[in-house]
Amino acid sequence: MNQENNDINHLIHDTRAPLNRISMQAELIKMVLENDMPKEKAIAAIDKILVACQDCSKRLQDIAELSQS
Repeated sequence: MNQENNDINHLIHDTRAPLNRISMQAELIKMVLENDMPKEKAIAAIDKILVACQDCSKRLQDIAELSQS
């Protein structure tokens, strides 16, 4: 495998981390809503989802830039 493929694979791997955070926080929101827990927990989880989405967007932009070079 050449270096470009290694770089792309590394970026794809790094993109999974924020996707996992999004999934975990969405599960937390679901638990909060199902169990009548304080809404502050849901708001904190939503904030973390938004940050993770920005992380994913950055990683995808990195992949796009790498593939154009």
